Amino acid sequence: MYNALLNKDKTLAVIGLGYVGLPIALAFAKKIRVIGFDINEERVDLMKKGIDPSQELTASHFKDTDIHFTTNVKDLESADFYIVAVPTPIDKHKVPNLTPLIKASETIGQVISPGNYVVYESTVYPGCTEDDCLPIIEKLSGLKAGVDFKYGYSPERINPGDKVHTLESIIKVVSGNDEESLDVIAKIYDIVVDAGTYKASSVKVAEASKVIENTQRDLNISFMNELSIIFDKMGINTSEVIEAAGTKWNFLKFYPGLVGGHCIGVDPYYLTYKSKQLGYDPQVILSGRRINDGMPAYVAKKVVQLMIKAGKDPQKTKVLIMGITFKEDVSDIRNSKVVDLIQELQDYSVQVEVIDPCAEKEEVKSAYQIDLVEEPSKDYDAIIAAVKHKAFEHYNQDFFIEHSKDSPIIVDIKNMYFNKLTSELTYWTL
Repeated sequence: MYNALLNKDKTLAVIGLGYVGLPIALAFAKKIRVIGFDINEERVDLMKKGIDPSQELTASHFKDTDIHFTTNVKDLESADFYIVAVPTPIDKHKVPNLTPLIKASETIGQVISPGNYVVYESTVYPGCTEDDCLPIIEKLSGLKAGVDFKYGYSPERINPGDKVHTLESIIKVVSGNDEESLDVIAKIYDIVVDAGTYKASSVKVAEASKVIENTQRDLNISFMNELSIIFDKMGINTSEVIEAAGTKWNFLKFYPGLVGGHCIGVDPYYLTYKSKQLGYDPQVILSGRRINDGMPAYVAKKVVQLMIKAGKDPQKTKVLIMGITFKEDVSDIRNSKVVDLIQELQDYSVQVEVIDPCAEKEEVKSAYQIDLVEEPSKDYDAIIAAVKHKAFEHYNQDFFIEHSKDSPIIVDIKNMYFNKLTSELTYWTL
């Protein structure tokens, strides 16, 4: 398989061309022949023109690539090595939504041939690949997993907005159904991953390694969020405490904030879901999730309290929120907790306006029915710096005074302006 792919006698297919799938597809396409498949025709049309709909990759990433973008399932019949990189979201009840994964498995089941390979990259709970996905392929294809076709799991480690820790520079965890498949899968990923591969002992171990990466980060941030609530009652700045504690060699620097996005705020629920199925009700993980999910309401309540203290009637106030993406300097708005903050403020009858130089106006409107404003007005009762975009970092005292009414209130969730503003402004941060 390895040599046949290098010689372009065989073809690799990537199913799902989002933040994870497209970088993988284009990286491989610079070395071997690739089919890039996605069900979204509009996105595929943009990719055919050398445009990344997610705005993470530039035209140079598309240059000198041997790739065929398609929405036609029949085109996948010519592939021999399939990589699945579809989203794995949760529903409104915090339950894993495997629909994209199931649909992708059904697609492969229609086109797979004996001797082919299937590797899943989507974040799942341990056992999902072998217990939920492979039976679908087997049923539709009539082939036996591990006998008629090989399979594996290699968790994605794409970090949107990060230009340093890229696909090529991050060690890739790989696994296979047997030693042969493990060696082949590792060699194939070594084609594009300069940092090399780590061979996990089983598919389940690889699945578990991915889901705990984000769960660990979620728990660490939840601890800092809880500390920020405690320290606020003490009149202590949390970031100053963290900097002081960080002088010890083994202290890990995490910071409080709104935990959204398609990974950290979602993946722990895959692990807790499986845990509950097995009869164990996780305590620490869910506790951390409750704290992080509750931060938008906590911040909204604090904003309202500050406005009342300043003699403002919340029902007659206007607030500007700076940033709606789930993290800094990306256009990704999936599972943005800023949206939850907006809704919490609106529940207090506060009028809210939002600016964001990174988000797509039409996408925000379609997803959340929120209209981004092009330019902020000059009559805000409070301004909330919610996302640490580089475009916001140069804002100073004059900006906030210019765009505020009397007794301006600045809520700095990401601690961007600490010690940069005078007492003329009411300033609060996590």
